[in-house]
Amino acid sequence: MTDFDTTAAHRHCADNRDEVQASALCGCFYCEETFAPETVTLWCNEREGNSTALCPKCCVDSVLGSNSGYPLTPEFLAAMKKRWFSPSAVVWKPWA
Repeated sequence: MTDFDTTAAHRHCADNRDEVQASALCGCFYCEETFAPETVTLWCNEREGNSTALCPKCCVDSVLGSNSGYPLTPEFLAAMKKRWFSPSAVVWKPWA
C-alpha cells in the first residue's frame, strides 16, 4: 500500500457535499464500508452552502469521496481508522 498522508486526507471528510456528490464511490473510515454517493442522505455542519456527509451505514462524519483523490480501498480506510479512531490516535487539540 502506498503511504498516503492520512492527515491531508482527513481534510476531505468535512464540508464535502460537492465532492461526495460528484464522486463515483464513497467510503467511511469509521465503519470501513464503501457505498454509492446517492445513498448519503444525512448532512451536518452546513456552512456557506456546503455541508458534511454522514455515513449511511454508521452515521459518522468520516466519509471520503473518490473525487478526493485518495483510494477507498480496505487498506486505506483501515489506515485512516487507525490514525483517527484508535485509542492511541494523536489528534489535534486546539486548546493544548
